[in-house]
Amino acid sequence: MLSKKNQQYFKTLLTERLSSLLEEANKTVSGMTDHGETFPDPTDRATLESERNFTLRIRDRERRLISKIKEALDRLENGTFGICEECGGNISDKRLKARPVTTLCINCKKKQEDEERLKGL
Repeated sequence: MLSKKNQQYFKTLLTERLSSLLEEANKTVSGMTDHGETFPDPTDRATLESERNFTLRIRDRERRLISKIKEALDRLENGTFGICEECGGNISDKRLKARPVTTLCINCKKKQEDEERLKGL
């Protein structure tokens, strides 16, 4: 069980990260809706499209992270943050600081990765 101090620490950490990701997403949307770009050279246009695709892939990863952050904040609110979903044990503070959106303790995560490796995923 997390102390009140640690709960506040993780809530602040997650909230700040969420705000940062949402701000970046808004900048990306604004930047992609600017239609003032004209490129007579097809190579320049292809470069722009390649950069946009790369940016969109990054934002898609961030979108998934935003979802995980919101779920972690929900777990903080309902008192299940820091409790492994697999074994019900406590997730170490060290692991939570490294990956605050985690839902598995290190032993259960290793077990999951081993099983995935065996299945060839």
